[in-house]
Amino acid sequence: MTHQDELKQLVGKAAVQFVEDGMTVGLGTGTTVKFMVDALGQRVNQEHLSIVGVPTSDRTREQANSLGIPTKGVDEVDHIDLTIDGADEINNTFQGIKGGGAAHLWEKIVAINSDKNMWIVDSSKMVDELGAFPLPLEVIPYGSQQLLKRLEAKGYQPEFRMKDNQRVTTDSNNYVIDLHLGQIVDPHKLALELDQMTGIVEHGLFLDMVNTVIVGRENGPEIIHAR
Repeated sequence: MTHQDELKQLVGKAAVQFVEDGMTVGLGTGTTVKFMVDALGQRVNQEHLSIVGVPTSDRTREQANSLGIPTKGVDEVDHIDLTIDGADEINNTFQGIKGGGAAHLWEKIVAINSDKNMWIVDSSKMVDELGAFPLPLEVIPYGSQQLLKRLEAKGYQPEFRMKDNQRVTTDSNNYVIDLHLGQIVDPHKLALELDQMTGIVEHGLFLDMVNTVIVGRENGPEIIHAR
């Protein structure tokens, strides 16, 4: 295990201490979350916690089920007490970019239906300004080439996300376009603009959403109460 993975494992273990018996818990997606789900599975099995997980991707659901964590879809639960997820960038006002794992649509649906949201990250994800990490858009395949042209005309340097010479498809069978912006001066303004563009299902700007951030530091996890 790499040193960075050790830090991710520590924040994952710290996060699951916030999970209480009887909770419905949103389960995010990504490398850091994978360690969290492992730790949650340990608590479920060792402490016989009675919880329900609401996964934000097929792969998280498969992992949770393999560890004995019961799962339900977001439409099968009355509410979600807490969602624990990762992030690709978090700025100093706790706005974030997510979607490096092409799961940001499901992640955002679960997040907005949660009483509390917690992000777990290593310290490299904490930045002064968003935008160095490409901003993901989940887009409808129909008309996506035309949408790419519109985004190019705005100077957003869009690219279809590719894997094995194929366009990446999400769990909802949509494509992902990444915007290489360099910096995002006004995230709220950009979010509003993208929300109004036909063909974009969801963008990876997660604004004014997170309540608690756990950051993996060399001297141990740092717990930050954001809002």
